[in-house]
Amino acid sequence: MIGNILAGSFGIPNPIITIDYLVIAGGGGGAGGSGGPGGGGAGGLRSTVTATGGGGSLETALTITAATNYTVTVGGGGAGGGSNAFGTSGSNSIFSTITSTGGGGGGPFDTSIGRAGLSGGSGGGGGSIGGNNGAGGTRTASPVQGFNGGAGFGITGVVSSGGGGGGAGEAGNTDANGQGGDGLAISITGSSVTYGGGGGGADDFPTGFVGGDGGGGAGSGTGNGTAGTVNTGGGGGSGRVNTGGAGGSGVVILRYSDSRTITIGAGLTGTESAASGGYKRATITAGTGNVSWA
Repeated sequence: MIGNILAGSFGIPNPIITIDYLVIAGGGGGAGGSGGPGGGGAGGLRSTVTATGGGGSLETALTITAATNYTVTVGGGGAGGGSNAFGTSGSNSIFSTITSTGGGGGGPFDTSIGRAGLSGGSGGGGGSIGGNNGAGGTRTASPVQGFNGGAGFGITGVVSSGGGGGGAGEAGNTDANGQGGDGLAISITGSSVTYGGGGGGADDFPTGFVGGDGGGGAGSGTGNGTAGTVNTGGGGGSGRVNTGGAGGSGVVILRYSDSRTITIGAGLTGTESAASGGYKRATITAGTGNVSWA
């Protein structure tokens, strides 16, 4: 206690604390409208525990200084597209120097062209009108945080089929054409939870395709696409004729020694867990503001 009181006074430096993190951006919205609209891409996923998005190398924990403010932002999911419109890309999530990039929106049918999905942490699925198929959106973030969206896969004179959004763990269309890419199971909370699934596409057969594991919303061939699950960064499913589903919001989870206590500042919504296994965890689910540790 005396050491903590004196830290930062009389020229004595504040303690250094090691922080593990999971930072997930908001997922992209699914496209809407005619033909075969594409699903939204998952928000970028950066993690120091278990795995990180896009098949990249596990990230390195941050060392921070006690009694110092660090910025946190939880990115919102992008809106679903309306009539023949792109889904909106998700917003970035931030912890200190770590930024995860919002997922790309799904691509629609536009006149006689299947449009490419938008790029992002994971790319949105491509749209389709018959055999004119848009490419999947690309993962653009560095370091990698997710995978590319799947291309549209319609066949001229038969069906228009939109691609699945990319997930944190695999590309769209990997498990089946139109299916969102699966996310990743991360154990930073002490339990394994899957985050970052891509949204499913849809076609004019009419059918919709399932979203990826980890909060990806399903596409619909007859109604609105399903939204990505909140606080997973899941992409929204596409909605043929109707509106695509919104992307799921992101989340920031921080793990640190159980000898420390976090202050979650104004503008943020979050909680600190009880000590377990030598750690506490702060789960921040919305907002922008500062955090600090004592």
